[in-house]
Amino acid sequence: MDYAEFLKRKQFDDVAAGFQCERLNERLFPFQRALVRWALARGRAAILAYTGLGKTAMQVEWAHRVAEHTGGAALILAPLSVAHQTVAEAAMFGVHVEYHRSQPQNSSGILITNYEMLSRFNLSDFTAVVLDESSILKSYDGKTRTAILEACARVPYRLSCTATPSPNDYMELGNQAEFVGVMSRTEMLSMFFTHDGGDTSQWRLKGWGDTKFWAWMATWAAVIRKPSDLGFLDDGYDLPPLSVIEHIVESPYGAGDDLFGAQAIGLNEQRAAKRASLPARVQACADLVNRDDDPWLVWCHMNAESDALGKAIPDGKTVSGSDPMEYKEHVMDEFSDNALRVLISKPSICGFGMNWQHCANVAFVGLENSFEQFYQAIRRCWRFGQTRPVTVHVFLSEQERGILDNIRKKESAHNDMGARMVDYMRTMMQEKVMGTKIERAEYERDIARGDGWELHLSDCVDLASELAADSIHYTVFSPPFASLYTYSNSDRDMGNCKDYQEFAQHFQFLIRELFRVTMPGRLVSFHCMNLPTSKQHHGYIGIHDFRGDLIRSFEKEGWIYHSEVVIWKDPVTAMQRTKALGLLHKQLKKDSAMSRQGIPDYLVTMRKPGENPEPVTKTNDSMPVSVWQRYASPVWMDVNPTRTLQFREARDNNDERHICPLQLDVIERSIELWSNPGDLILSPFAGIGSEGVVALRMGRRFVGSELKPSYWRVAVKNLQAERRQQQSLFEVA
Repeated sequence: MDYAEFLKRKQFDDVAAGFQCERLNERLFPFQRALVRWALARGRAAILAYTGLGKTAMQVEWAHRVAEHTGGAALILAPLSVAHQTVAEAAMFGVHVEYHRSQPQNSSGILITNYEMLSRFNLSDFTAVVLDESSILKSYDGKTRTAILEACARVPYRLSCTATPSPNDYMELGNQAEFVGVMSRTEMLSMFFTHDGGDTSQWRLKGWGDTKFWAWMATWAAVIRKPSDLGFLDDGYDLPPLSVIEHIVESPYGAGDDLFGAQAIGLNEQRAAKRASLPARVQACADLVNRDDDPWLVWCHMNAESDALGKAIPDGKTVSGSDPMEYKEHVMDEFSDNALRVLISKPSICGFGMNWQHCANVAFVGLENSFEQFYQAIRRCWRFGQTRPVTVHVFLSEQERGILDNIRKKESAHNDMGARMVDYMRTMMQEKVMGTKIERAEYERDIARGDGWELHLSDCVDLASELAADSIHYTVFSPPFASLYTYSNSDRDMGNCKDYQEFAQHFQFLIRELFRVTMPGRLVSFHCMNLPTSKQHHGYIGIHDFRGDLIRSFEKEGWIYHSEVVIWKDPVTAMQRTKALGLLHKQLKKDSAMSRQGIPDYLVTMRKPGENPEPVTKTNDSMPVSVWQRYASPVWMDVNPTRTLQFREARDNNDERHICPLQLDVIERSIELWSNPGDLILSPFAGIGSEGVVALRMGRRFVGSELKPSYWRVAVKNLQAERRQQQSLFEVA
């Protein structure tokens, strides 16, 4: 493909894999019809709508229309007992859905089963699959979750639905993207995120990712908290009041020592505090529930809590993990039908997907440090369609208050991130779902010129393609280090790639143009390093041969591998900056088989075949033997890593990494060795102008390109300042 086609493929276009369907169930609300119509047109999509917005109705209508369009069968995967609710709700909309625990002989229409039963179904027999409450995927171990995603990948039409995608749980969003088929979780992390490393071990959005990531999500997911997020009226979608009441019970935890009355900090202390307060918490809850006639949802964390509550509340039933599936479904259906007044269980068992608006009383007799489970458990009752205020009672000892405080901190972060997620995506969703248009910034070109230099604000491939053949005497630059340093959200940024293969493909276009514009027999030098791998990103700790890959990429276009020099770097500085396991001294005591040397820089030089029409010559005065011996060394130990151009003015607020200008020592030596005065020097990644400044300082001409406007502006200033300084020196002389 040509370069324009490559860039187009690199963009996150809204590639439709479905069909247009105007005729939808009139019982759906207008915003629901808009979402279903959009999801059908996409073919593979995610509807991430808050509780009570009618996900069941939307996913049933979507499955019905796909089955009707394809003449095939659709399968809905749902949490335990949600399947029965779906069957009943679908009937209200005039759609027939059959519940099966294993695949029938002739699959047709819409079938629904539980996630646990997936192994009994052959998904190649289905044209559509729906994940109901798809956030439940992270409750499974990695092997099971991967099996579900791989099985669904064979199905042409896919819809993911959940009410509570955690905006700061990027692994979950990665699951959604992988299910829809737009990008694997690994690719997503590489493209948009960076790993904090060290003790935090958290993924976070790159500095510019707030816009790029959410824009990408808006191509395949619709995230709404209320109809007005899509431009519709919110009539009827106001949640009732919610109140949380704390019941502090006395506890013998830590009696007689300094811990008495103090909060339990670590997990072991929290478990001990829970065991100590268990009888008091259970009794306080039972006293409240037993003197009431209304329905109650009672949530616990430990089996001992569940057992004790079952004995203390006579008209309650417990649902435990060890219970047979048939019993679990029966008890949950009883509670749904108002035939059971009190249901006692864990959020991990009964906390997903159920619609229990008939109940307005919720109790937590045991807590764990999971905001999502706490939130999901409350949302069974506190959801659109609830007509009464919902009261949540939390029973805990003073020593357990830290758990509730932790949940509240997570709730605050969740609400903040959720609001930001919807705000970022609202305009883009309205464009995708409603067909409205938004303005987008276009790729712009500019050029600055001075005495002996010109700097282009441009894509380096574009500039190189416009230069005359055989016109460049020498090129020196530091390329983007794959996705290690991503400086912008532009699709033209070579560091802004979803994976290593896409970077290599992008960089190959430049190598090809460099070969064309370079004089025969002349050189290109690139500065690089090999790249460390990590367990979080690659699945293993090691080193990737980035230097070798670049050499082979150049050789593929006809270049000759000419020379290289190792540039020494201080391993202590690298250890302090990266906290790399292999460089830590304490690793020697643990297992020195994982210890390694520091990673140096390289200056690799490639030569274009042919006879050099303008030989580069030296004299004993211009390059004495002592200087040549130092330059000829395969290892440069004396490069000053801090001798670089000033860069702080160039930084944008959203820059993810520190700007890393190439050391002036390296540029000076390479230009002095491999070019003549008056030669034209090229830098395709000019950054803040380091190569250009040195070229002018050493009596060469310069042409360069820089994609990022803030860097380009500073580079222009640096080049102009260098010329003014030279003119001042000339006038003084």
